[in-house]
Amino acid sequence: MELSDKKICVTGGAGFLGKHVVAELKRHNARGVFVPQIEEYDLRHADGVRRTYDASKPDIVIHLAAVVGGIGANRENPGSFFYDNLVMGVHLMEEARLRGVEKFVAIGTICCYPKFTPVPFHEEDLWNGYPEETNAPYGLAKKMLLVQGQAYRQQYGFNAIFLLPVNLYGPGDNFDPRSSHVIPALIRKFDEAIRGGKDEVVVWGTGKATREFLYVEDAARGIVLATERYDKPGPVNLGAGFEISIKDLAERIGQLIAFRGRIVWDPSKPDGQPRRCLDVSVAEREFGFRASTSFEDGLRRSIEWYVANRANVQTKIE
Repeated sequence: MELSDKKICVTGGAGFLGKHVVAELKRHNARGVFVPQIEEYDLRHADGVRRTYDASKPDIVIHLAAVVGGIGANRENPGSFFYDNLVMGVHLMEEARLRGVEKFVAIGTICCYPKFTPVPFHEEDLWNGYPEETNAPYGLAKKMLLVQGQAYRQQYGFNAIFLLPVNLYGPGDNFDPRSSHVIPALIRKFDEAIRGGKDEVVVWGTGKATREFLYVEDAARGIVLATERYDKPGPVNLGAGFEISIKDLAERIGQLIAFRGRIVWDPSKPDGQPRRCLDVSVAEREFGFRASTSFEDGLRRSIEWYVANRANVQTKIE
């Protein structure tokens, strides 16, 4: 699909991932990109969706918008995380179908996978169990985008695809301790410990769980490649194809940020899903995507961005 002559609506386009997707679309010569702002277009309501489509008249919808957070935020807000994410997807895809949108690109989450999925996660494993409990409501709400897309393809011939990115990280991430994911949370904790003269940092869980991380610019490139080249009903993983324990991750971030103190683990807090690592062969085969940013480089850029923008980030949170 040639993007240069298409009108593209990117929900969540002002967010962490969205800004990079919009930039990548422009590198692919996409000119008609519309980003609905939450203050004006509330996508949890059908009227907000209709007004978004009235304003953008899209040929393509890339649905990135989500209500999301780390383990703590998921535990505190299971109902709103489920409802808000579910209704956004239902309204956006149904209205897109009614208006004859050419393609709907739905972004899921690694949290869609069952808690005890064998590593590496293959797309066909998606329905072999229930998601990890702390983020199951969020994961299942996003998973319904796949169900809706496949059902609409079967009944209406609607071209919807579903992508499953792993945990993202990079410059511009969410560093709010109330809702951030593990990498920005650790970066902020270590930085504050250094500046506060503390000799220890407490981290949730045992450190034994593993995760896979995808640099945000790589994720954006994968999403745009899929928008151009992928038109099949099956879900597709987007990842870097490696896993690291939370213990090793914390130690690596501590070294990169020059924290000299101790890391103390709090096993009373949950680890979340035991292991996460994707098989990424389908994305490479179907639309030529492979992550290119090394984890070390990505972490350095994330730390440098936070240190340079620390004051603005904290002011915004407060």
